[in-house]
Order: sequence, then C-alpha cells, then structure tokens
Amino acid sequence: MNVINPVMWSVHVGFAVLWVGSVLFVTLAVLPPALRGEIGTTALGSVVGRLRWITRISAVAFVLSGGHMAGTLYTFEALTGTPRGHLVLTMLGLWFVGTGLVEVAGSKLADGLDADKLREPAREAKPFLYGASAVSLGLIVTAGLLASPSLL
Repeated sequence: MNVINPVMWSVHVGFAVLWVGSVLFVTLAVLPPALRGEIGTTALGSVVGRLRWITRISAVAFVLSGGHMAGTLYTFEALTGTPRGHLVLTMLGLWFVGTGLVEVAGSKLADGLDADKLREPAREAKPFLYGASAVSLGLIVTAGLLASPSLL
C-alpha cells in the first residue's frame, strides 16, 4: 500500500484549510476593529506576524505536497490539455496571487505598526486582504470542482 499519497493529500488539504481560514479570519474578524482603532498595535502585530508565517510555511507545504500530487497524477499534456489540468493550473495561479496579496498586506501593516500607527496601515492593507480573501474563496471553489469528477 502506498502511504505517501494520502499523506500528501492530507498535508495539502490541512494547510489549505489553515491558510484560507487564517486569511478569512484576519480579514473578517481582525481588520474591522483595526480600522476602527479598537485593537492594540501589539495584538495586531502578533496576528499579522502569525498570518505571514502561516502563509510562508503553507507555501513550502503546498509546493511539496502539490508538486507530488501533480507529478504523480498528471503529465504535462494532462495539465495543459484537460479540464482537470486547467483547474490545477488555475489553483496554482490563484495561490500565487493570494500569497502575494497576503505578503503585501502584511508588509503594509507591519510597516505602519512599526511607526506606531494603526488605522492608516489597516486602510492601506484592506484592499489586499479583501483580494486575498476573494482569491482564497476561489481556491475553495476550484478545489471543489477538482473533487467532483462527475462535473468534468
């Protein structure tokens, strides 16, 4: 029995849930009080730092687990020439965009917090966090389509 495939699927899905949940949590639960000035800069800095670390660790996990899955399930022709392959490539693109958006938002927040500001960096990070949240929802939809072989 090949144990590596279910382990890779579990790692991939586990980190996807962690990353998407973290992005949505920061956007929906942490950003609004920051915009109103109702959260301390130290607390916000801690949350932003954790989100950035989760994003970076997830990146490594996604490359390893997703690379394994793509390498064992798809050929280059299947990735570029089939609907399922297109979904995998869409997921990869969305993930790159989402990661970039989180990094930009985190950088704007961290720079502002270092200057002991709160509302201004939260406003500057808001569109990037909203974008990352939209992308993360797109990833969930794409993953759902990939998990539904009857649709393709």
